[in-house]
Amino acid sequence: MPSSASPDQGEDLETCVLRFSDLDLKETSLSSPNSSLKAELDGSTKKKYPFAKKKAFALFVKTKEISTPFEGKEKWWKCCQQLFTDRSSIHRHVATQHADEVYQELVSVLRQLAVTLSASESLITAGQKNPEQEYLAHSHDVSAWLPDTSCISTDELISSHGSDEGEVLLYYCYCDLEDPHWVCAWQTALCRQLHLTGKVRIATEGINGTVGGSKLATRLYVEVMLSCPLFKDYLCEDDFKTSKGGAHCFPELRVGVFEEIVPMGISPNKTSYKQPGIHLSPKEFHKEVETFLSQANQGQSDTILLDCRNFYESKIGRFQGCLAPDIRKFSYFPDYVDKNLDLFREKKVLMYCTGGIRCERGSAYLRAKGVCKEVFQLKGGIHKYLEEFPEGFYKGKLFVFDERYALSYNSDVVSECSYCQAPWDQYKLCSTPQCRQLVLTCPACQGQGFTACCVTCQDKGDRQAPDCAQHNFKEECECTARRPRIPREVMACMSPGGPCS
Repeated sequence: MPSSASPDQGEDLETCVLRFSDLDLKETSLSSPNSSLKAELDGSTKKKYPFAKKKAFALFVKTKEISTPFEGKEKWWKCCQQLFTDRSSIHRHVATQHADEVYQELVSVLRQLAVTLSASESLITAGQKNPEQEYLAHSHDVSAWLPDTSCISTDELISSHGSDEGEVLLYYCYCDLEDPHWVCAWQTALCRQLHLTGKVRIATEGINGTVGGSKLATRLYVEVMLSCPLFKDYLCEDDFKTSKGGAHCFPELRVGVFEEIVPMGISPNKTSYKQPGIHLSPKEFHKEVETFLSQANQGQSDTILLDCRNFYESKIGRFQGCLAPDIRKFSYFPDYVDKNLDLFREKKVLMYCTGGIRCERGSAYLRAKGVCKEVFQLKGGIHKYLEEFPEGFYKGKLFVFDERYALSYNSDVVSECSYCQAPWDQYKLCSTPQCRQLVLTCPACQGQGFTACCVTCQDKGDRQAPDCAQHNFKEECECTARRPRIPREVMACMSPGGPCS
């Protein structure tokens, strides 16, 4: 997460760090991964390194502040669903649990300092201007590219934080970015100014964001994105998917620079977003699915309706007749394709995901294998389809990656309680603190104490001491480890009238 402060504020920055006078980074993990970064810095920037490290830590801690219920008392902090009432405890937590995020903040601070110190050197080579270079050359200070909110009170911007009047935005934009770290700093400053929370991933291949706040704040955010020279030729208003929510849907704001804006695990240099499948509008996709289901019932279909999301998502909602791979995350998708190439041979593939972004790279990967007859993808994803066809061929809820877990567009329930198999589609986190798995357990089973993702976790939770540490989270448990990491589909599964779903 990069800094939102301007790098050329000089000694004013010292004030930010001095407020964290008890900060001690000597024993944290920040000192080890930065040696290579420090070696890359020029002399003038290297002198600022110790200060930048403290500033990065201080700014990250600052984002965790919350108001206390006691008048006149210092701020409290909330992070990882835990409450910290004294400064030293939040410092220890951040130092041990969020070293990677602080490191991203540090990288951004140092890059901003480097840009400022080298301002005399032009970023633009004569005759080689492009929109991004012109954009950055106008001002190195990210504050120059923030909206004017001087006539808007803070209360207006955050009025919907705890109500249903707020909004969540989902969007992505594939385009070449030469300086993703600068964009990262600007995005962080923009979201903080508008009091937005959520996640924004930035890479040289583009930007991917899910942010929540008041409707005023999200409207301003969209206006800024559409007017930004970096994105205005690629984004349009229809690219932003909206749903009820707000800043309360996310525990914090996380903005970072990554290799991919959606983690498929394949370098963009090998599989580029520039060779995707053919985009179909929701109406076109609806017609294709209608034809596919009709042909499948007659035993004539040569089409595969492919869900490229993970099993948590497809379990509670999916298109009728789809093939929903039993994979835990999208980075397994390339291996799934490789292991099941014969399944796709000479087939017409209709691919879909939540908002369309995974299909951009997923369809490009599938096309690159050269076995499919045609590859199509749903433009705007399930989000846009359900806006036009809430009672269409998609049944069940739409899984979302925030504290809402799912959005409802129709009354269909396609999943069941993990314990009693009664119809149920509302996820909860496993009750064992060290586990992050999601579990479907109905109210009746919850009342009987069945609140964990599996028997192993249930027993572990029952034996756990009350003061057990809340970190060391796992991504896998018995309920996921017993699945094949990459399933091989049985061809009979795709027989007429019986597609996997």
